[in-house]
Amino acid sequence: MPSGLIIVTGGSRGIGAAICRRLAADGYAVAVNYATDAKAAETTVAEIEKSGGRARAFQADVADPAALRRLFQQATQALGPLAGLVNNAGVSGRFARADEREAEELTRLFALNVIGTILACKEAVLRLSTRHGGSGGAIVNLSSIAARLGGLPGLAPYAATKGAVESFTKGLATEVGPEGIRVNAVAPGFIETDMTRDQLAEASFRNRIETMTPLRRVGAPEEIAEAAAWLISPAARFVTGSVLTVSGGR
Repeated sequence: MPSGLIIVTGGSRGIGAAICRRLAADGYAVAVNYATDAKAAETTVAEIEKSGGRARAFQADVADPAALRRLFQQATQALGPLAGLVNNAGVSGRFARADEREAEELTRLFALNVIGTILACKEAVLRLSTRHGGSGGAIVNLSSIAARLGGLPGLAPYAATKGAVESFTKGLATEVGPEGIRVNAVAPGFIETDMTRDQLAEASFRNRIETMTPLRRVGAPEEIAEAAAWLISPAARFVTGSVLTVSGGR
């Protein structure tokens, strides 16, 4: 059974929580990162512990480099050596046309979705790379089919951040592959979570999304978790620099 610690950013709810539960079921210790919702993070930890797994919750804003460093330090001190990282934290931002955007909101969007992902990978590489005395490991970054499709109308900047995540994933995989680290991404389609539930409650919106999807439904967080867990696992030991699309056919 796999062992070691996996840090999951944005692990308190939705896709992140599903990934935490799935990795814990595989035998990993899991650091459940959250930004503000401590209660949700502790609920995820309690679910994992009830099932016999090991987990702890750690607060950190991934857009804050100092907070990210503390996250990795505290998590490894509490749960043992790092085996991998799942970069799930991110936001979509508000629906607005590009000609209605302001620099401040775009800066925050890219700080969370792109710079935070890159800096979290930095912290992971410093611990996993054989160049730095590590024994290798795996990194999974969460992208979106928006990177390829441009996103829903009003979310073009979000799509741009995910395009950046995919480019970085491929570049980092080339960079650290010789040092024992695999780097891949998962690109979900439309997934039903707390963040999307209000939108999907509108029958016309749900129908539009389902009509655009060949499998005629939205996805579940657990379906994304399965993909992330496979990419982390030894079963994907010859897979790096790849983007695994989990979108119902879109």
